[in-house]
Amino acid sequence: MATTLSTTPTSTTSAPDTTAASTTSLTFRPGRWIDGWNPEDTTFWASQGRAIAKRNLRWSIFAEFLGFIIWQLWSIVVVMLPGAGFTLSTSESFWLISLPSLVGATLRFPYTFAVAIFGGRNWTIVSAALLLIPATLLGFAVQNPETPFGVLLLIAALGGVGGGNFASSMANITYFFPQREKGWALGLNAAGGNIGTAVAQLAVPIVVTLGAAGTFNIQLAGWMWIPLILLAMWGAFRFMDNLSSAKADFAGAASALREPHLWVMALLYIGTFGSFIGFAGVFPKLIADQFPEFSTFQVGATSLTLAFLGALVGSLSRPYGGRLADRFGGARMTIVAFSAMILATLALILTLPLASFWTFLGCFLVLFVATGMGNGATYRMIPSIFAARGAATAGDPHAVSTQRKGAAALGLISAIGAYGGFVIPQVLGASQAATGGYTAAFWGFIAAYAVMLTITALVYLVPRASLAGHRI
Repeated sequence: MATTLSTTPTSTTSAPDTTAASTTSLTFRPGRWIDGWNPEDTTFWASQGRAIAKRNLRWSIFAEFLGFIIWQLWSIVVVMLPGAGFTLSTSESFWLISLPSLVGATLRFPYTFAVAIFGGRNWTIVSAALLLIPATLLGFAVQNPETPFGVLLLIAALGGVGGGNFASSMANITYFFPQREKGWALGLNAAGGNIGTAVAQLAVPIVVTLGAAGTFNIQLAGWMWIPLILLAMWGAFRFMDNLSSAKADFAGAASALREPHLWVMALLYIGTFGSFIGFAGVFPKLIADQFPEFSTFQVGATSLTLAFLGALVGSLSRPYGGRLADRFGGARMTIVAFSAMILATLALILTLPLASFWTFLGCFLVLFVATGMGNGATYRMIPSIFAARGAATAGDPHAVSTQRKGAAALGLISAIGAYGGFVIPQVLGASQAATGGYTAAFWGFIAAYAVMLTITALVYLVPRASLAGHRI
């Protein structure tokens, strides 16, 4: 039986955001469906809405965090396969690292609309359950060195389902929070997911070597996450909600796809987020290739790799990129980020002949910080650009709502940007195959970052009529 709950003000002298009488009336239906959700009603939000939204946010972050772990799991598993008796070429290794990113980026498109079709709670349960497949299969496949490469590649591709979780999770949280708090909520959601890459790269080497000296239970690389995935499914089932007000905006998405600025920002996001997820995926492999003696460190009876530091600092720096973009402008901070990425990559190239692991690590950590800050800055630019486009097209009766286009653009750009996770490893693999090293690829990245920096300056730093004369 459905139950109805109305919110009313408790005092006429309360703070400004709770003085107006609430007009929101919630109806709770079986299956944890909620009708009448209106987070813009400040009285409702203060009295009930915030608590419900935060509860959904917490479990959304946890499920997305696990999605990132499964998505990027092969980045650390690949460098451990030789210890399990596997013999892989460099090209095969990079395919195992990059294919999950290709699949995950592609799945972000349908995942963006899945929440509106199936419900945020329902889809979180389903998307978390899908993670069980690659996690379970990985544990079986890596126990037998005779497992065909095609089977390994298929299981790695299935890990791409974790990459789609970001899009559905971000879309779901967008529906729960009011405009004035979306940035905070989405920032927490994104950072909570991104850090999953670092956790996977830190935890897997430790867990698989736990026990007596010489222990190497590589199957645990996949199986260790199964209890946490089951917990996420239970948490979503027990504590999350579906909102009937969440609607799939196909018209807004179609309109956003016709907007030239979406494609410009998608390119820039490939440069920032794509570089982050791409380098995070290959960093353990690069360390193993360039400095095999530093690939792992023994801590007691367990192994530890420092590769996780790249994904960690990149994830933690993302919110600061957004915060600085709020203060100084998204375009300015994106230019700063690309400049730092160029300098860090150039320093990496110039210091590679020194064969110093610590210099190599330092250059890469600076590069990761710059990509993380660039993620936050470019993502912050998107709503500003569409707001400016709305001002430029004001009065056009055929124009789709700027807010609708901007919301659709966030999901689409995040999907396109994730393809960088496929491009970066493939370029590095091609460089290794053609030249025997990675220097040529790094020069190519510098050239790409320089082009993106120039585009950002010319399109978004210089006032333009198409953006109502605004600097972004």
